[in-house]
Amino acid sequence: MKPLKLGMVGGGQGAFIGAVHRIASRLDGDWELVAGALSSDPARASASAVELGLDPDRSYSDFRRMATAEARRSDGIDAVSIVTPNHLHAGPAIAFLEAGIHVICDKPLSATLDDAKAVVAAVEASGKTFILTHNYTAYPMIRQARDMVAKGDLGRIRVIQAEYAQDWLTEPGRTDPARSGAGGCVGDIGTHAFNLACFVTGLRPVSVAADLDSFVEGRRLDDNVQVLLRFDGGAKGMLWASQVAVGNENGMRLRVFGEIGGLEWCQENPNLMTYTRFGNPKQLLTRAGAGATEPANAVSRIPGGHPEGYLEGFATVYREAAALIRSGENVSGSLLPTVSDGLAGMEFIEACVESSSSNSAWVWLNS
Repeated sequence: MKPLKLGMVGGGQGAFIGAVHRIASRLDGDWELVAGALSSDPARASASAVELGLDPDRSYSDFRRMATAEARRSDGIDAVSIVTPNHLHAGPAIAFLEAGIHVICDKPLSATLDDAKAVVAAVEASGKTFILTHNYTAYPMIRQARDMVAKGDLGRIRVIQAEYAQDWLTEPGRTDPARSGAGGCVGDIGTHAFNLACFVTGLRPVSVAADLDSFVEGRRLDDNVQVLLRFDGGAKGMLWASQVAVGNENGMRLRVFGEIGGLEWCQENPNLMTYTRFGNPKQLLTRAGAGATEPANAVSRIPGGHPEGYLEGFATVYREAAALIRSGENVSGSLLPTVSDGLAGMEFIEACVESSSSNSAWVWLNS
């Protein structure tokens, strides 16, 4: 099948996440990068386009001009990938949606809740597909965990523990609310842990009590987050995210406990998951191994024992996005993260900031 045509906003020279998205988009042969506004600096945008082999006529220094020009072309892009800094997600997303172009956007949805709501309105008005790249939801063992919870292998869920620990902000260094939004660590990695807890359990959090800290002197945004969560149905949750946890690199972990069983998964060993049914020995489940369920096998590319992880998770998002766009089906019927998930993440950030500023008082979530 002929690849779909992809455009990119952001992700120019030296941008880590842009390169990740480009690798992932072409891994399964579903996408071809043909256009880009790779930087707001014209010289850098042009140089980046040359490096990537783009037609100079389809290299833009302004995302609005790109949206207008690509929408008018008979061979225009099918979708745009937005990989700009957080505070520049909403503007390009709205511009391309209004131009009638599907959007694949890095998380979080925006820098503020108001901007997030504006994106939601643009999605609804356009009727176009909007996908948020919460790539961890596409890991095979996470798909299996969701399937097992849905089938009742854990029974009614009681306790959810999610954490994401890093140490790269341990030393002094500035973070800018104008670029990141109201939340620092809570927005950068806390939203990943929050999204994963909701995705696997299918439960909706109704309130939070949060304690946000900036341990490094002079830092304007939080670098450590501790949150209590209450879910619909009575389940209780705990979320810890930190970027000053010395000795941790990318330690996202999820534990889910129900009436009859429990699951545990860690991102740094993503092809393994433990499952324990009460009164029975702990089981080690492996990607594409004995006991793998259909949802996990459906997104596995290689035989068990060969590691898959971060890049493949992104690639699955792009592969499923291509299938969805080709079929014309509604994104709400897929497992892909939608604009609604992005809005929920922004409401989580705002609620945590509000709670922490009120001595960790409980704050209700709207969505």
